[in-house]
Amino acid sequence: MTDQPTVKVYYDAVCPICRRERRRYERLAGGAPDVEWVDVTRHEDRLRERGIDPHDALHSLYVEDEQGRLCDGLDAYILLMRRVPVLRPLAWLIGLPGLKPLLARGYRHWVRRRLAREGRLD
Repeated sequence: MTDQPTVKVYYDAVCPICRRERRRYERLAGGAPDVEWVDVTRHEDRLRERGIDPHDALHSLYVEDEQGRLCDGLDAYILLMRRVPVLRPLAWLIGLPGLKPLLARGYRHWVRRRLAREGRLD
């Protein structure tokens, strides 16, 4: 059992890189039994219930914390990384005020390119 409540990660399970990153996170987090992984390509109704546009969910990682608050993009990654001791320094680093906006811009660009390559950019 875990002492941390479950968080929900809304991610693109069609994306091979996203699936690989999920497996890496689970390995580093010791299986991550406190994380529910929700495939945004198969749960559009569930996304809408939480106020997430399915189109937006393809373009950014969304995480719902234990209190039901949503965060996306780098804030979602930071939330997840802070839950794993070995990733906490990286969460701190990418959250630095001077670095975070640059990384966020690069992340958005990378996602658009990936979706375009896959023929899923509308």
